Amino acid sequence: MSEHHPASVTWARRLLAALVALGALNTLLIVVLHDQLIRSWADGRKDMRRVLRTQGLEAVKNGEVHVPAFIPVALTLFVVMAMLIWVLAAFLRGGYGWARIALTVTLFFLAVGTIAGLRTGAPLTFTVLAVLSFPMEAAAAYFLWHRDTGAYLQGTWVAPEPQDAGV
Repeated sequence: MSEHHPASVTWARRLLAALVALGALNTLLIVVLHDQLIRSWADGRKDMRRVLRTQGLEAVKNGEVHVPAFIPVALTLFVVMAMLIWVLAAFLRGGYGWARIALTVTLFFLAVGTIAGLRTGAPLTFTVLAVLSFPMEAAAAYFLWHRDTGAYLQGTWVAPEPQDAGV
């Protein structure tokens, strides 16, 4: 814990950083497992399922229906969300109460987006990462709205006195 802010702010920032790291892993896996995502997408569409099963993945990629651009969307979304969380976390640490509200709203929309992603029938790897994000988002929200965080943002939090080990 820092002498300048409570442990609840430190834990909120750590959890936000962990969510960004999880997003980075998810984005990396989208790049690495791109073909698996295309197969999952094609299998979820009646018109593409037949093409996938009879002609293979290359026919899906080169077909009349355009495959979603998973990689550019994932990279853009990751960069925007990571930078948003990074900037808002810096404002939170600086004592700006509105940053807590903005981070909470961001966490809410991350959860909504994750639920939407789960409904698409994504491969198991992405489902596991999505499910892992929920407790992290909840814990981050908990620490954002912890009593000590509120006191810190209101300017009424007092750092504990350092204990002298030599006495």
